[in-house]
Amino acid sequence: MGGFEDDEPPSKRARASSVESASLSDCFSFSKCANPLGSTMARPLPSQGKEVMVGSKGVIKKEEFVRIITKTLYSLGYEKSGAVLEEESGITLHNPMVNLFREQVIDGKWDNAMVTLNKIGLLDENIVKSAAFLILEQKFFELLRDDNVMGAMKTLRSEITPLDVNRKRVHELSSCMISCSPQQLFLGFSKLGIDSSASRLKLLEELEKVLPPTVMVPERRLENLVEQALTVQRDACYFHNSIDGLSLYIDHRCGKDQIPSRTLQVLRAHRDEVWFIQFSNNGKYLASASNDKSAMIWEADEDGELLLKHTLNGHEKSVMMVAWSPDDCQLLTCGVEETIRRWDVESGKCLHVYEKPGIGFISCAWFPDGKQILSGLTDEHFCIWDLDGKEVDCWKGQRSTKTPDFVVGKDGKLIISMNREKTILLFDRETKQERLIEEDHTITSFSLSEDGDFLLVNLVNEAIHLWNIRNGPIRVNRYSGHKQNRFVIRSCFGGSEQAFIASGSEDSQVYIWHRATGDLIETLAGHSGTVNCVSWNPANPHMLASASDDHTIRIWGAKKASLKRKDVGSSSCSSNGIHANGNTHGNGFVHQCNGNSTK
Repeated sequence: MGGFEDDEPPSKRARASSVESASLSDCFSFSKCANPLGSTMARPLPSQGKEVMVGSKGVIKKEEFVRIITKTLYSLGYEKSGAVLEEESGITLHNPMVNLFREQVIDGKWDNAMVTLNKIGLLDENIVKSAAFLILEQKFFELLRDDNVMGAMKTLRSEITPLDVNRKRVHELSSCMISCSPQQLFLGFSKLGIDSSASRLKLLEELEKVLPPTVMVPERRLENLVEQALTVQRDACYFHNSIDGLSLYIDHRCGKDQIPSRTLQVLRAHRDEVWFIQFSNNGKYLASASNDKSAMIWEADEDGELLLKHTLNGHEKSVMMVAWSPDDCQLLTCGVEETIRRWDVESGKCLHVYEKPGIGFISCAWFPDGKQILSGLTDEHFCIWDLDGKEVDCWKGQRSTKTPDFVVGKDGKLIISMNREKTILLFDRETKQERLIEEDHTITSFSLSEDGDFLLVNLVNEAIHLWNIRNGPIRVNRYSGHKQNRFVIRSCFGGSEQAFIASGSEDSQVYIWHRATGDLIETLAGHSGTVNCVSWNPANPHMLASASDDHTIRIWGAKKASLKRKDVGSSSCSSNGIHANGNTHGNGFVHQCNGNSTK
């Protein structure tokens, strides 16, 4: 494989020259609560234990702990168990005054609830006013719903407004009195199938957020505490790459063996350098593009083993990249300065050929809706096509380089492309806003994170930069150790929650870094030529694929003694159009596409 100065296609070289309140409609968005009141039968009993704190470290207050457990039992629907716990522990979830207050809210006895609210013993007047506002607002809407306009107006003027709380909301309620008929408000309630009791349960949840937790224990407090604990354990797990969820039974910790570092398969079906690979969005398929002018689709069986499904022929030049449709039912392949072909994944049939006379294509991508594709052309234009090949839009790019990479953002509005050899353009098609990522060295490739907030940029100076493009662009990390100064090397995000970075390298190895720290944690040997591209399975954090100049694709998995390496494919195709994979593997069918019947 040649360097920059050689007559290489653009995919294999980088031409170097040396980034206060909700709207009124929210009033009708109510959710059901599993438990309205908690027990009213519990009676205080003398405490059987003298300890105030529980737990081995003595930092958990027993009363709070029991109350939170009781609250959880009621929330899960275990009302009898919750009542028994209150009875046996002598620790009530709520005091009698609070229980009375909750009953009055559920029953819609608003005047009584207001009186009881002031008897609970709240010292902060602002809290009392905020709680009163919520209660009276509910009263206001229920009066309107019942066609009692005068009652609602009196509540607004004589009770809500004097509180002097949330003036913006008061204005919204006043506007509602003028512009919304009672029938419209009634339809607003009934459209969601909400009855009075359900909306009042929602009101209780809102009151729990306003009142001190010593008065009313917040809903789902125990679940939140457990989630926080698990999140802390996960974030502290340096090698976290677990397929299974975190367990409550033991403290969580992943070992280094969770990182894919063992060769599970070697795919040998291509007859020349493999330049590009990409797993499908569902992780079921892997597509590869090669200098042998073909693309291939591999399918994972129930054991996770990849078998050749289709060999896609028809390009007259090397295939430089592939792109999966959002639903993984179609695949785009792009030849070097040639055409783009769209294939049906299940049948392997070529569905359409996209081309422009005298102009070649150098890149392709799907829009998130799967109804249009974006292409990069050799004349430095971008073109948008519908699936039938109609040109929807075309505009001149600002690129002065033949590095072909570009990405369409998750919203379909942001297009990320090369601007100059050291600059990436972030262009918003809707607002026409342009932002730039400027590097000090030539850029050879880049990839977008799954959440669309981060961009991974490969440079010829043997560095990979991570940029935050949501709040910037701002460079947030750097990864180094691999070899790159002549060829286009591609990197990717991967692992559980994309916590790792993987990249190919010119020294025939695969490199894996910890995304947050930038530490190099694995170097994978096995290839005998430059590793051009890597792809991490989005559905299986234990599966990583790498493509090399040695004509092979290696599938890497977690270190498990029960897994044995398998070689799949050969360097030749049989004359009947069925790829010779050997007796132990499924057949891969070769599909020809000349485009004559598809244009």
